[in-house]
Amino acid sequence: MASKERNNVDPHAAAEALRAALSDVGLVLPSLRVDPASPTLRLIELGRVRSDVAARLAEAIRRGVTRDA
Repeated sequence: MASKERNNVDPHAAAEALRAALSDVGLVLPSLRVDPASPTLRLIELGRVRSDVAARLAEAIRRGVTRDA
Protein backbone atom coordinates (compact mmCIF):
# COMPACT_ATOMS: atom_id res chain seq x y z
CA MET A 1 0.00 0.00 0.00
CA ALA A 2 1.37 3.39 -0.94
CA SER A 3 2.11 5.92 1.78
CA LYS A 4 -0.50 8.36 0.45
CA GLU A 5 -3.18 5.63 0.56
CA ARG A 6 -2.28 4.86 4.17
CA ASN A 7 -2.74 8.52 5.09
CA ASN A 8 -6.27 8.53 3.65
CA VAL A 9 -7.65 6.11 6.26
CA ASP A 10 -10.44 7.63 8.32
CA PRO A 11 -9.09 7.81 11.89
CA HIS A 12 -12.48 7.13 13.47
CA ALA A 13 -12.95 4.01 11.36
CA ALA A 14 -9.39 2.92 12.14
CA ALA A 15 -9.89 3.40 15.89
CA GLU A 16 -13.12 1.40 15.81
CA ALA A 17 -11.53 -1.35 13.71
CA LEU A 18 -8.68 -1.58 16.21
CA ARG A 19 -11.11 -1.57 19.15
CA ALA A 20 -13.07 -4.43 17.55
CA ALA A 21 -9.94 -6.45 16.74
CA LEU A 22 -8.66 -6.05 20.28
CA SER A 23 -12.05 -7.04 21.66
CA ASP A 24 -11.94 -10.20 19.53
CA VAL A 25 -8.85 -11.32 21.47
CA GLY A 26 -10.23 -10.17 24.83
CA LEU A 27 -8.26 -6.93 25.13
CA VAL A 28 -9.49 -3.44 25.96
CA LEU A 29 -7.49 -0.23 25.68
CA PRO A 30 -9.66 2.15 27.73
CA SER A 31 -8.03 5.30 26.38
CA LEU A 32 -8.15 4.33 22.69
CA ARG A 33 -9.43 7.35 20.73
CA VAL A 34 -8.80 9.66 17.83
CA ASP A 35 -6.38 12.43 18.81
CA PRO A 36 -8.43 15.64 18.52
CA ALA A 37 -5.28 17.80 18.49
CA SER A 38 -3.97 16.33 15.24
CA PRO A 39 -6.78 16.19 12.66
CA THR A 40 -4.48 16.51 9.65
CA LEU A 41 -2.12 13.82 10.95
CA ARG A 42 -5.01 11.43 11.70
CA LEU A 43 -3.35 10.12 14.85
CA ILE A 44 -4.90 7.51 17.13
CA GLU A 45 -4.14 7.63 20.84
CA LEU A 46 -3.67 4.16 22.26
CA GLY A 47 -3.40 5.45 25.81
CA ARG A 48 -1.92 3.82 28.85
CA VAL A 49 -2.46 0.19 29.82
CA ARG A 50 -1.42 -2.08 32.65
CA SER A 51 1.70 -4.13 32.02
CA ASP A 52 -0.29 -7.39 31.88
CA VAL A 53 -2.47 -5.94 29.11
CA ALA A 54 0.63 -4.80 27.19
CA ALA A 55 2.11 -8.31 27.48
CA ARG A 56 -1.14 -9.88 26.26
CA LEU A 57 -1.28 -7.41 23.38
CA ALA A 58 2.27 -8.29 22.35
CA GLU A 59 1.38 -11.99 22.51
CA ALA A 60 -1.73 -11.48 20.38
CA ILE A 61 0.26 -9.54 17.78
CA ARG A 62 2.95 -12.22 17.63
CA ARG A 63 0.35 -14.97 17.19
CA GLY A 64 -1.40 -13.06 14.41
CA VAL A 65 1.61 -11.77 12.49
CA THR A 66 1.41 -12.19 8.75
CA ARG A 67 4.33 -11.62 6.44
CA ASP A 68 2.28 -10.20 3.54
CA ALA A 69 1.84 -6.72 5.02
